[in-house]
Amino acid sequence: MRDILWLIGKTLRTTFRYKKNILLYLAAPIAGILVALLAVGGQESEMTIGVVNQDEGSIATETIAFLKGLDNIQVKELQKGDITENVTSRKVDGVITLEQGYSKSVLAGAPDHIGLTSIKGESVTGFVKSYLYQYIDNLSALGKAADGDPDTFANMYKDYQQADFQLTTNTLADSSTSKNTTLYSFGFLIMIMMLSAANLSEIILAEKENRTYFRLLSTPITARKYILSNIIVNMMVMFAQVIITLVLLTYVFQIDLNVPFWKVLVVMAIFSLISVGASLVIVAFSNSRGSSKALMNLVILPTVMLSGCFWPVEVMPESIQKISEFLPQRWTLDTLTKLQEGSTFGSLYLNILILFAFAAALFLIAIYKFSHNNSTRSVI
Repeated sequence: MRDILWLIGKTLRTTFRYKKNILLYLAAPIAGILVALLAVGGQESEMTIGVVNQDEGSIATETIAFLKGLDNIQVKELQKGDITENVTSRKVDGVITLEQGYSKSVLAGAPDHIGLTSIKGESVTGFVKSYLYQYIDNLSALGKAADGDPDTFANMYKDYQQADFQLTTNTLADSSTSKNTTLYSFGFLIMIMMLSAANLSEIILAEKENRTYFRLLSTPITARKYILSNIIVNMMVMFAQVIITLVLLTYVFQIDLNVPFWKVLVVMAIFSLISVGASLVIVAFSNSRGSSKALMNLVILPTVMLSGCFWPVEVMPESIQKISEFLPQRWTLDTLTKLQEGSTFGSLYLNILILFAFAAALFLIAIYKFSHNNSTRSVI
């Protein structure tokens, strides 16, 4: 035990005596959070809608008043010539045009003469369908009931506004932004953990090349103790990275994780085992630090991208999505997502078992390869 503690201290001193390593291992999670915030920061909760009123009827005026009364909607009255400039410069999310004859068409029970200009697609058209069109349909029904008579319609509309029944609404907090920020942050953290583990395990190759490893083995220190100390240092660094990320997200950036702190810690602890296992496999199949870095870039970055750490996996082709199901990063993110949705650990036993299976398989591959590596003497 004393030998292992000495090796741990030696590895930590050797690693963190360089300031660049402190930035690489401990400051990198901060960069990941900032990138995640930038990635989702452009998602605005308030929509700006431009309105061009070319109709002089009272129904058009009431329609604009209805739009102005909606929550999270900012209405900007425009002239017809201002539409293109405001839409293309994104000063407004879309422009609704009430053309001449709009009020008469609604009064006749056949709404027409209304146009929509937008370059944002469903985010705007969905709003029009769910709010404005429903309101116009209600006015159209009153127009039919009034048989097109303006005075009768006005009285019916007044009664409609002063109806005895009341509707109470409650606004629910939008947690989608915080969930996306959390998942993107952990997506970047997964990449950082794997790169950190690979760099820390690469110390084995570095000390083989400078013969430090063989001098250590000439003492009572064994190869198993040496590897175990490297694994412990790896785990310590990755635990620090996870805790830094969780603390910053929760207490500094005030982002709701939507899942208990300890559950995230458990999932990421399991993934840290996977990261260590993967790093040892890379080292086991490398004869030098150069080949290790090449293999690291070949394995880590593509699998991180394929697993959906940088973008939703749903946007990728179906064939790529099937490939991602064979990657531990995908299962880690899937577990975190389901925990955010309210699933319990008991219901996610399959995910947890699969993550442990990935870790066990990687460690077994590394042990087998090390034990049969005769090129520079076996490590285990």
